[in-house]
Amino acid sequence: MYAEERRRQIASLTAVEGRVNVTELAEKFGVTAETIRRDLAVLNDEGIVHRVHGGAVASQSFLTTEFPLEARYRAASTAKMAIARAALQFLPDRPDRSLFLDSGTTINGLAEIIAKHPSAKDWHIVTNSLPTSLDLASAGLENVQLLGGTVRAITQAVVGDIALRSIAILRADVAFIGTNALTIDHGLSTADPQEAAIKKAMVTNAHKVVAMCDSTKLGNDYLVSFARLSEVDVLVTDSEAPKSFIDELVAHGVDVITASE
Repeated sequence: MYAEERRRQIASLTAVEGRVNVTELAEKFGVTAETIRRDLAVLNDEGIVHRVHGGAVASQSFLTTEFPLEARYRAASTAKMAIARAALQFLPDRPDRSLFLDSGTTINGLAEIIAKHPSAKDWHIVTNSLPTSLDLASAGLENVQLLGGTVRAITQAVVGDIALRSIAILRADVAFIGTNALTIDHGLSTADPQEAAIKKAMVTNAHKVVAMCDSTKLGNDYLVSFARLSEVDVLVTDSEAPKSFIDELVAHGVDVITASE
């Protein structure tokens, strides 16, 4: 496991549980206590957790840092592909259906699988992700619409007024939505207001909303909320998601699917 991924999981556990212990974390991740102390020091410097004697407690600040695509592909890569495979059950079971595919590395993993799906040629797919559109087009799918607008370099997502105006007149049977973070109070959130606007529009204009979020993002909060839990029909996450957090999501009416790696 990369140090970056371990730290993201520690951050999520701290946010969900409120407090973490060095000894327990060392046992969980199979590393030394000193390694965990270094991880907590990094997270403390980034304002993600607060160091306390023997461990750390959750920070109440909203996150704003974005990571480049290469780093995001590495983080929780096995979990993301498991989530993508589990999300396949929510694809339409009939031709002439429409899909929104949001930007993000987990959604891109789903797109790679969709590209090989025998029914994909019969669906109309709308996306604001440059990598996703290229994967689908390279597979020979012709009913793929890439939204027009400005491409954000760090995420390769198309954003802006042109993209928003396009989504406003479109409807989808299913929207597959990625998120940087998910909490009970703040819902789904991300760092950039323009990407948040596209995500929100997709959520609003879809009949069914399937959120895809690996466990390292649970309990964390980014600056811009784009969907409340009441707007999410299904959350697909991985087996590391804390049971207490899943129980809260279910109590709020979210159908939670836990993907096995």
